[in-house]
Amino acid sequence: MRDSDVVVVGGSAAGLTAAITAARHFPNKRTLVVRREDRVLVPCGIPYIFGTLKSVEKNIMPDASYEANDIELLKADVTKLDPAGKLIHTSKGDVAYDRLILATGSLPIMPPIPGFDLAGVFAIQKEMDYLQDLFERLEHARNVVIIGGGFIGVEFADEINKMGDARITIVEMMPHCLSLAYDDEFCVEMEDLIASRGIEIKTSVKVESIRGKDRVESVLLSDGSEIKADAVILGIGARPTVDLAEKAGLRIGLTGAIAVDQTMLTSESNIFACGDCAEKVSFFGGRPSGLKLASIAQTEARIAAANLFGITRQHCGTIGVWSTCVGDLALGTAGLTEAMARQHGYNIVTAVVEGPNRHPGGMPGMSKLKMKAVFEANSGIILGAQVRGGPAVGEVINAVSACVQKRMNAEEIATFQIGTHPALTPSPVVYPLVNVAEMAIKKMRQHG
Repeated sequence: MRDSDVVVVGGSAAGLTAAITAARHFPNKRTLVVRREDRVLVPCGIPYIFGTLKSVEKNIMPDASYEANDIELLKADVTKLDPAGKLIHTSKGDVAYDRLILATGSLPIMPPIPGFDLAGVFAIQKEMDYLQDLFERLEHARNVVIIGGGFIGVEFADEINKMGDARITIVEMMPHCLSLAYDDEFCVEMEDLIASRGIEIKTSVKVESIRGKDRVESVLLSDGSEIKADAVILGIGARPTVDLAEKAGLRIGLTGAIAVDQTMLTSESNIFACGDCAEKVSFFGGRPSGLKLASIAQTEARIAAANLFGITRQHCGTIGVWSTCVGDLALGTAGLTEAMARQHGYNIVTAVVEGPNRHPGGMPGMSKLKMKAVFEANSGIILGAQVRGGPAVGEVINAVSACVQKRMNAEEIATFQIGTHPALTPSPVVYPLVNVAEMAIKKMRQHG
């Protein structure tokens, strides 16, 4: 039987980050990661296997971090947890632990649609052989239907489009693609770009069934139309993987994930959970949150691992920060969109700015950057923002997230001390984050 001070179950974004954090914070403790995969995929990079990377092999998380941080690695299936005995049972023998972190991730949702189990229907599983089969199927597919117009659907559609001349159709039951992530005006911009690249979009319609004999042949929609399909991709979300925790008696939360407190501790002492398998609550009011992102997973992992032998960190709640891009168009959100804020019942003020991301506008790399920010009308506290522009959107939206997390108000953001450069940023005179705060202040005074 093996034993270790810290055992982490799962080796993806949450598990690897948790192990590295534990090794850094507690260098005198032995840390062991148990994972079933021989090699681990970069989860956010999966769509880009098909059109940009052109290979599953190019989307692998290197194992060099294990040796660099003196972390042991056991490649095995975990079959059972024994909290009372502080053991985990694996396909390669038992492992004893002092502290345990569960980072078992999630699995794609398989919808109750007739025909979902036909050959040629794929969910987005994080397995190399499975994705290699999908890659080979897509190389020869003439008609591809993607069910779900969220991040997965949009990114997969664009990447598959780069592979050849297949007819690609996105089917989304909401009025717009990406409508759970952005306000309508941002969704429409992305839809227009997708359509301009030859991808067909069908919104406000449901899938009735997936048809075929031995393999998929078509998709029947609720409006009566039928789309030919050689391959169907399901991109409608994921469910937390909690079987081990549930069978071990750990409490399961309202969203079906492992219940944890602000320190990421489960209902069982000495067992923590993080990533997609762990319950999340919103930064905005503490309601349950179903968000599942690698960026959220690593934050939770850093909190869980730092708290293993004494509480030093607490989770403030999930803010929700994400971005996506198709071609040169990138969209990002941090916190609440206008629609989300209204659904939460906030009294809000919104402000929108748009301008060049370089100064002067003739500088190389110039593109228009648009920011729409949402503030609580009475306090002026920023609740969130959306950004549209070029590659810098990913980092701009991270700066917004810091403002949201620190509950900065419009006056504080308006006097935010910034650094600018003609080749790197917008002009300091109209810097978006500062300018949008000034515009919000003006609106609040007018309404006051």
